[in-house]
Amino acid sequence: MKIVIVDYDAGNVKSLQFALERLGVKAQITAELEEISNADKVIFPGQGEAASAMNKLRSNGLDLLIPKLKQPVLGICLGMQLFCKKTEEGDTKCLGILPVEVVRFPNTVKVPQMGWNLVNHNENGLFKGIEQDCYMYLVHSYFVPITTSTSARSVYAGIYSVAVEKDNFYGVQFHPEKSSNDGLCLLENFLNI
Repeated sequence: MKIVIVDYDAGNVKSLQFALERLGVKAQITAELEEISNADKVIFPGQGEAASAMNKLRSNGLDLLIPKLKQPVLGICLGMQLFCKKTEEGDTKCLGILPVEVVRFPNTVKVPQMGWNLVNHNENGLFKGIEQDCYMYLVHSYFVPITTSTSARSVYAGIYSVAVEKDNFYGVQFHPEKSSNDGLCLLENFLNI
């Protein structure tokens, strides 16, 4: 099975690669369109600022390729947010896979939200075998509102999406590679899709 991690200079992809190695999987880190197109599974991670990330994706043609992928694709953190049509962060147009706008947490709470947060999830798909009300590790200032594609929720200044599923696209706001055994289980579930 060929696993590819999309490399677009948006975050530390090495920790994700190491987590996959703990599961016995070697993943290739690449920005090559053909390598990504021919992968069995694609992981689209991200940390940092949305406008810069989208500029980098556009410069490589990844903004056109990613929405057209037919194999399972997992967006992590900023990667999940970039699946949306737009984000308030820099008033940035994103990939448009999900018809929803990413919004900033209100000024009434500390941002970024950082640390372990309780996750309530649909008990299948990415969350198969993971206990309800598990804890996952998050670092973010923007969030995806609840949508018809929401598969897991958390609470911080209100309920918001921490996981989404639409067709072959899966997204998680948290960092599974930093979320202990439940995070590794989620990555393994994605590999088994």
